[in-house]
Amino acid sequence: MSILIIEAFYGGSHKQLVDLLQEELEDCVLSTLPAKKWHWRARTSALYFSQNVPISEQYRILFTSSVLNLAELAALRPDLGKLKKILYFHENQLVYPVKKSQERDFQYGYNQILSCLVADVVVFNSVFNMESFLTSIGKFMKLIPDHRPKNLESIIRPKCQVIYFPIRFPDVRRFMPKHKTTHLKTMLSLKGNAAAVAPAMALLPAPEHRGPADGLQSLRSGSGPYDAHSGLEAAQPEGPGSSVMQVSALTQANSSDNSDSHHEDRKQNPAVNPCDPLGGADDQQRPLHIVWPHRWLEAVYCGCYPLCPKDLVYPEIFPGTEYLYSTPEQLSTRLQKFCKRPDIVRKHLYKGATAPFSWAALHGKFRSLLRTEPKEDL
Repeated sequence: MSILIIEAFYGGSHKQLVDLLQEELEDCVLSTLPAKKWHWRARTSALYFSQNVPISEQYRILFTSSVLNLAELAALRPDLGKLKKILYFHENQLVYPVKKSQERDFQYGYNQILSCLVADVVVFNSVFNMESFLTSIGKFMKLIPDHRPKNLESIIRPKCQVIYFPIRFPDVRRFMPKHKTTHLKTMLSLKGNAAAVAPAMALLPAPEHRGPADGLQSLRSGSGPYDAHSGLEAAQPEGPGSSVMQVSALTQANSSDNSDSHHEDRKQNPAVNPCDPLGGADDQQRPLHIVWPHRWLEAVYCGCYPLCPKDLVYPEIFPGTEYLYSTPEQLSTRLQKFCKRPDIVRKHLYKGATAPFSWAALHGKFRSLLRTEPKEDL
C-alpha cells in the first residue's frame, strides 16, 4: 500500500476517480468521508484524516482532491507531509459560479491556494480549469485588506499539469444505430489509439448476444455507472441539477398523440430504442429528445449531438464551431432547426474524438504520476 488516496468528498466524479485508481493500480489504500455537507468537509476534513489515517512506513504517494486542505493535513501529520503529494482539481473555488460575488466564501479558495503551495504536483482535469485558477489568484488575493502575499501564481504554475478525467466507457452498441457504432469504431482506430482501445473493445458482446437496452435506461435515468456530477451541496453543486431531462414535443409539429403513443411503446417494450432512427416511426414524425447531461464526454460517446456554449471548457473539448453557440438566440435557432429536421441529428456522425478521454488512453499518465522517483528517499 505505497499509494495513500484520501478523498474528503467520496461521491460523484470524486468517487469515480479514486475507485478507478484503486481498482487499476497496485498497492493503493483508500481513506474517505461521505459526500455530504461539502462546506464542512472543506473546513474540517484535514483534522479528521490526521486522526484516522493509520501511520505506516509503506506510504510513498499521497493523492487527494482539492476539497481537502492539504496544508493543514501536512502540518498535523508530518509523516504524510513528507510523501510525494499530488493534488487533483475537479473544480476550483476561485471561479466557481455564485449568484453574487459577495457570496463567494474567501476561505475555500484560500484553502486551495494553500494546498497548491504544499503539494508537489497539482493536476487539473482541463486546461480551462487550470488557467482559470492560476490567472485568478492575483485578483482573488487582492480581497485581503493589506499585507498581501505576492507571486503565488509563479510559485504554483511550475507544479501544474493537465490530465483529463478518465472514463471507462460502457458498451453502448446494443442501443446505438449501426452507422454510429461503425463510426465510433473508426474514430477510435484512426486516432492512433487502437492498441489502447482494443482491450476495451474486446470486452464488448457480439451483436447477436445483445440483451435489452437496460444500459440505455440507466443512462437516461441517471442511475448507471456514469452518473451525474455529484452536487457539492445544495448551495454549491458541482454540476447542474438532474442528470438527464428529456423534452418531447418541442414543436407544434409533434402532436401529443404521437408523443404519448411513443412513450407507451417504450413502457411496454423496454428494448425499444428511442435513439434508433430505424426503430419504428418516420424520423420526421418522432419527437426530438434533448438530453441535459452532466457527463458530455459519455453523452457524445453514446451518440448524442453536443450543443454547448462557446465558453468555459467546451471549446477545449469540442472541435471547431459546429457544436458551439455564442448567444441564446443562436441556441434557439439551432434547436428550432433540429426540431424541424431531427434527421440531421440522428444521422450526424460526431467529428471529434472520445478516445483521448478513456482510461485506456490515460492510464499511462496516471501510472507515471503515481510513482515515486527512483532516488527519492522518504
